[in-house]
Order: sequence, then structure tokens, then C-alpha cells
Amino acid sequence: MNGETDPSLDSADSADATAVPAIDRAKISERNDRLMAAKQVLLDKFIGIDEVINELIDSIRIWYLMPEVLSRPVIVNLWGMTGVGKTDLVRRLIKALDFQERFCEVELSNSDSTYYNSSVAATLDSNNINDDQPSIVLFDEIQRFNTLNPDGTPVQSTKFTDFWELLSDGRLAKRSRDDIDFSIREMMFGQRDLKRRKDAGEENINIDEGIGLWEARSIKQRFQLQDNVDELAEWSRTRVIELMREVQKKKTVHEPVDHSKTLVIISGNLDDAFTMASLTNEADVDADIFHAFTSKITVVDIKGALSRRFRPEQVARFGNIHLIYNSLKRADFSKLIVREIERVCETTQRMFGVELTVGEPMNGLIYRNGVFPVQGVRPVFSSVIDILESNVSRFLFEALMAQQTAIHIDYDAERKVLTGRLGRANTTETIRTIEVPFIGRLDKVRQRNVIDVVANVSVHEAGHAVSYACLFGLAPLQLTSRVASSYASGFTFPHEIHETRDHLLAKIKVFLAGGIAEDVVFGEGNATIGRSNDREMATQIAIDVIRRYGFDPEFQAHYGLEGIYTMDKTVTDTDIEKMISRLAAETHELLRENRPFLVDLANDLQVTGKLESTQVAEVARRHKVPVEVRPEGYLHLPAYSSMLN
Repeated sequence: MNGETDPSLDSADSADATAVPAIDRAKISERNDRLMAAKQVLLDKFIGIDEVINELIDSIRIWYLMPEVLSRPVIVNLWGMTGVGKTDLVRRLIKALDFQERFCEVELSNSDSTYYNSSVAATLDSNNINDDQPSIVLFDEIQRFNTLNPDGTPVQSTKFTDFWELLSDGRLAKRSRDDIDFSIREMMFGQRDLKRRKDAGEENINIDEGIGLWEARSIKQRFQLQDNVDELAEWSRTRVIELMREVQKKKTVHEPVDHSKTLVIISGNLDDAFTMASLTNEADVDADIFHAFTSKITVVDIKGALSRRFRPEQVARFGNIHLIYNSLKRADFSKLIVREIERVCETTQRMFGVELTVGEPMNGLIYRNGVFPVQGVRPVFSSVIDILESNVSRFLFEALMAQQTAIHIDYDAERKVLTGRLGRANTTETIRTIEVPFIGRLDKVRQRNVIDVVANVSVHEAGHAVSYACLFGLAPLQLTSRVASSYASGFTFPHEIHETRDHLLAKIKVFLAGGIAEDVVFGEGNATIGRSNDREMATQIAIDVIRRYGFDPEFQAHYGLEGIYTMDKTVTDTDIEKMISRLAAETHELLRENRPFLVDLANDLQVTGKLESTQVAEVARRHKVPVEVRPEGYLHLPAYSSMLN
């Protein structure tokens, strides 16, 4: 063919009866360029969700480039904890694609007060999305909508029942003849009312006056008219009634609206899948730990969470495109803080002509007091305003009054002082230094922790860490004894542990070790009630070991069954008590033998308030305790493959 394209390939008039219509390659190429530009806008705007953005663009490519080929809606689901940017991502995408006129945002709910409309069809219709043209619909906060109660029984009455029709084939709102007849009668009634008022002698009554924009818009939507709304608003009721009667005779007005070319985006927070979502007030757990745990959530977990809210056939209609947001990493939060600081500096330069620079300690101050990993980015934005912008305004006032053109803001963490050095732009000269005492809001809470209580908590958490290191050969991910709480408390963050018989028994010891460490170091009379939750968790595991898993040779039946299969659980109580007592004694001996390691680790923890896994490992090595440092997301399990071979 000499490199030339056969024109018959692009012709709709080909002699071949099966030839496809002509493809507008230029239009598809233009759309692709715009989609790629939108993708870059999102990548530049959002931090830490590059993978989600890439998957989203890939998922909507066919809808945006060639919507003509679609026979049912494209459904994309976005799942993640609050503050990760689900809703904002969709809104930014809409703007980048210039789809604002064909976009509708809906929050489904079974509450009677949420929306005036109680169906998806009516909601879309009121937003002028009532034809077969491409559009985007965002169903946000889907977790507020359910068809199953928490106990698994069906919800008796739900709104938005046609939501499932939209997800199925995209055809909605079949208009009955009664609806059409009612609209015509309503218009005729208005016409007769005008005539009656005019016959009664009422002034300023014009039977031929236009119906107005509100009614024109409603009629245009209901009857799928092509007429311009502004022109239709000028029509008299008589003329509109004639038009409505003509449309009434057409079959198309009774057909359902075809939304097969609609992009349906479903967004929500599923706490059943994101189990850490409940830790909203936790500011001291390393963000990387949360990220590692959320990164293990799969589409199977999502569908499992959905199945507790919706019937199986409804879960299936969500489709298989489930984009899962991980919680942000420590580096993501740090990058966000840097970006926000740069924004403040740029704004100060642009609005006031003052060159603002910010020292690195300010980043740490904002991070410590602004990052709640489970709450996402919103607290960071708030803390940038609280810590940086509010103080910039103070230093900026002084600089403008002194006719200085440069400000350098820094933080002295040891002295708890913010410093603002005023000078000339593009020089290192300091004309004046202003110092402002400042302690971050969460730092203040951490400082309130009484030193003796911190010492007690340090020993308690060190007990967990020492037993964890000795039994599993691992340094815990994070060890903390001074947190942002009005009452001093702490935590020891472990890895994911594969649940075997030996591992479960070891976990019981680790839970018991906190309180027992207090006995070993301070004496039993000085031990605190901080062991309460630990004992509860240890008891739950022990119950499962005996009643559910059959790891006790004397009890091989399943004692967790309910209903007609319920077993007498009391017969296992004695063995549960014996098991916990035996494991507690073994834990006491373990900590007594490793008392130097325990005390040394507790002292380091008391001084710093927090230890990373590498620091715990260093203390362990000093006491000849072999431990490994494993990253977040590591799964500790036996070498089954080697055993098999």
C-alpha cells in the first residue's frame, strides 16, 4: 500500500454493509490531550495519591474519549478515610474537564430531611441531567445510605430506590401518562384562573403573558423540549398547552431517560474496612504505620464492608472498579507542610512586597501540632493558619512599620520561642529581631503530663516492648509514653502477626507484660489500673484459643456457637483462667530475667517520650537480646514453605 491509508477504512459509505461509521480521530485526539492535561493538574494539586489519580484517569478513559460506544454507565468507586481528598479530587476533575454544566453531586440517605427529592431520577432531572448525553454524577458519603440494618435485617423503607436501576443499565424515570396528564391539567388550571380573575375585573391581568422562567424550565425538563428556556418563558399558557398536547402524542416522552453514557462516581468512608478510622484523636502514632496498614486493604475487604450495608445483588452493582486511598505517609504530610509554607511566602511577597523565609524548625512545629494521620489534610491546613499565618501577620506589621522588606521566621524548640528577624530583601542583614513565646497546642498538652506518671507509663510500655522483642524477635514499630492527652498514656505499636497457636499465646504474654512490668519495677503495691484494657484483650484471645480454635486438647468442640447449637461455655472457664495464670507467671519470669533491659528501655523512653524501632533495637543489643528491625507492613509468620519442603 506504499504507506498510504486506504480511504475506505474511514468511510461510512463503504460497499461493505458491515462497515463502521467514520471515526473522528481528531476529536478523540483532542479529548485525549485534555484528559492528560487534567491528569497532570490533579497530580500537581494532590499529594500522596498519585496511584489513585492514575487509576481514575485510566478508568474513565473510554467514557471520556468514546462515550458513543457505551451501553451502560461507567461506575468508579472511591474509598478511604476522611480528609484524603476523595470529594475534592472529583470536583477538580470536573473543572479540569470543563464538565460543570453536566455534573451533579448527590448525597444518598434514608433520612426524610436530607433531600426534597426522594429519587435519583428527580434529583438528576432538577439538575438538567435528563437526556442521553455524557454527564458525571457523584454519589458522595455513601456510608450514610444502607438497605441492611446492623443486625443484617432489611431496612423496611428506603429512599432513592432507583439508584440501583442507574447502576444496572442507566435507564431511569419512566414517565407515566398520569404524570403527563397532570402537567397539562395544571397548566390549564392556571389558564382558567387567569381568565376568572380577569372576568372578575381584576386589573393588570394578561391572559397572553409568558409563563415565566421557573415554569419554562420545569416544562422543558419534563417534556424533553428542545426549545430555548428564555423563549419558552415568553410563551402564553395557551401556546404551551398546545405544545404539550403535541408532545403527549409522542411515545418518546414516556420512555425512560437513558443515562448509559453517564460516569457514576461513588465515594465514601467505610470504617468496616478502614478499622483505624476510629482513631481520629491520635496524633502520636507514626503516619507511616497507618499507611502500611491501610495499604493492605483490598477490593475483597471493600466488598465485605459493603455486604454489611447492602444486599448481595446490590453490592454486585457497584462493579469492580474500586480505587482505595491509603492514609498519607509521613513524607506526604511533610511535603504538604512545605507546600503550604511556600504558599504563605508567595502570598506575602505578592500582596505586601515582603520577602518571607521560614526556618526548618517551623516545619517540625507544624507537623507535631497539626498532623492527625487518620483525619487527613484538614488539620494541617488549620495548623498552618494557627501557627504560621497568624504570627506572620504580627511580624509583617512590624516590618511594614519599620519599612523593612524581608522577614525570616524561625522556632527555638528548647526556649519555646518564635523569632522574627526583620531586614532588607536579598541580604543577610538583620535590622531587628522580635521574639514571641510560643508553644504548640498539642505540645502544651504533652507538657502537662506529670513526670511520675510518665515514668510509670514508660515502664508499662517498656514491659510490652521487652516481651515483644524476646518472644517475637522484633523491635516494635513505635514506643510512646508521652502523648497529646490530658492524662499521660502511651502505646506500643506491633507488626502484623500471623495467628498461630504459639503466636496467640505469645500475644497474651505481650498484653499482660505491661502491668507485670510495673510489678517487677515498682512493686505490686504500686502497680496501677492501666492494665485493665490489656487484660481484657488477653482474655479475649485466651477465650478464642480454647472455645473457637480448639488449641486446648481437652476442649475440641466449638464453644462459640449460638442458637440451637449453643454449648455450655462455663465448662471452659476454668481452663481459660488456668491458661492466663500460667502465661502471667511465665511473663513475670521473663521480665524478671530481663529486668536490666526493661529498666534501661524505660529510662530512655521516659526522657524522650517516644522511641523508634531502631532505638529499641539498640537498647536490646546492649543487653544481648537479638531483635530484627522490620518496616511497617511486615507480616510475621512461620516459614511454612521451608517446613513443607
